[in-house]
Amino acid sequence: MSSCSNTTEAMPVIDKAEFARRFIAAQGKVRQRGYDALVVNSNEADFSNVRYFSDYWPIFETAGVVIPAEGEGGLLIGPESEAFAQDRSVIERIFMMNAYRESADPAYPDIDTYNFKEVFEALGVKSPKRIGIGGYLVTTAPQLDALREAFPNAIIERADEIMVELRSVKSEQELACLRKAFEISEIAMGHVIESIRPGMTELQVVGMVQRSIYEHGAEYEGMPQYVLSGRNTRHAISRPTHRALQSGDMVQLNLSARVSGYSSGVGVPICLGRMDAAQRDLVEFGLEVHNKTIEWLQPGAVAGDIARRYRQYFQDRGHGEHFLYGPCHGLGMIEVEPPWMEEIDHYELTENMCFQADSFVQGEAFGLRWENGGRIAHDGFELFSGRFRRPIEIV
Repeated sequence: MSSCSNTTEAMPVIDKAEFARRFIAAQGKVRQRGYDALVVNSNEADFSNVRYFSDYWPIFETAGVVIPAEGEGGLLIGPESEAFAQDRSVIERIFMMNAYRESADPAYPDIDTYNFKEVFEALGVKSPKRIGIGGYLVTTAPQLDALREAFPNAIIERADEIMVELRSVKSEQELACLRKAFEISEIAMGHVIESIRPGMTELQVVGMVQRSIYEHGAEYEGMPQYVLSGRNTRHAISRPTHRALQSGDMVQLNLSARVSGYSSGVGVPICLGRMDAAQRDLVEFGLEVHNKTIEWLQPGAVAGDIARRYRQYFQDRGHGEHFLYGPCHGLGMIEVEPPWMEEIDHYELTENMCFQADSFVQGEAFGLRWENGGRIAHDGFELFSGRFRRPIEIV
């Protein structure tokens, strides 16, 4: 495998000017909706909203960002992360809070921390009447309790739509990070296809993937690597095991790398040997509907229309029982992020929205997923990945 001594020097990043533009855009939406402040929260697993504004990614603890309608913002962290946050955050005002401590729930009797009233006052927000919450689903009960205790008369409500609006259309810097993340994932995919053999365990193959993505400059995996074999391929969401791969197995590979906060996901089903008739039929149908989905991803298309066409395609081709969900979900800092693409959705696709075409086909004995990411271009869909869009047999 080639050396990567110069790879990390070329890694795309989000610069400070872009972080500043994001903050200003968010403040405009805060004022537009009549909020005195927006509080966005994240944890280690879904760090995206906080990192979007600060470049800070919490570990063990949770984190938040306060975005006042006017003035500077603040990063909220737990009591153990001050030095870490100071070195990583592009937001200079940092506040340690017990409400953002780790789940072991230490008391920290010797550490001075802030409460929300003190944080808001330090940022120039006194007696707020309306507070929006971004990242509502990962906001913890202690965080909400602390906000309500500090501001018992304020309206505190979910405001996730602000973050969806801000993050749905990607900038050129974000696109560069995504393209690099997919490039690294496809390098790892090529290495696995060259090296995988019966007798290896699913987790041993994960080890090969991890080595490859880090050697080529990834900062982390974009999601847990899927190396699922045999009946494990029926799992739409799963984790690899110590199961040994066997000749004749279908193996689902969904490989991922993260670059400067941005995630990729490349999904390819392979067979360890020649596919039998049932395997080939389902694999080829999955690729067929996957390619159709990519054709349908056009600027101006309505998300719900694409979702209905996708489900109908399963029915028309005699594979209705193999449908579970689909066809696409949003892509960016998290490999699965809003907006989803479902039959109830009415939004139109616009240039530089990014999606994963996620074609999962669930059979009785095995399943498979074809998955590739890209962006809505002015005249179609620009794929960030696609080198392995073909039936693959390891013989």
